[in-house]
Amino acid sequence: MKLSEMIKGWFIGNFEPTAYKTDNCEVAVKEYKTGDYESFHHHRLATEITVILEGKVKMNNKLYSQGDIVIINKKEGTDFLAITDVKNIVVKIPGATNDKYIGKYNTNIS
Repeated sequence: MKLSEMIKGWFIGNFEPTAYKTDNCEVAVKEYKTGDYESFHHHRLATEITVILEGKVKMNNKLYSQGDIVIINKKEGTDFLAITDVKNIVVKIPGATNDKYIGKYNTNIS
């Protein structure tokens, strides 16, 4: 089994293919090129933890670089801009497939 066989770097979680199937968490090794951007989004169920292994990113108008750990709690949100080429690890707790919502969390939704 190789990371290159996984979809978008996700290798632990309740999806296919996976190296380890679980609902407890999701784990990915992600790579981005300079200028790659993910629009503002949130998770309703999961807390997302990002560890920057290489490069520089901007999340929520803050700069992060190698060694930084960024925690986005459930119902909070963030965008993501790769300032340089980036490699990071992303952990979502608990695992929650289809738990990515574009925009800010709407408090009128439970």
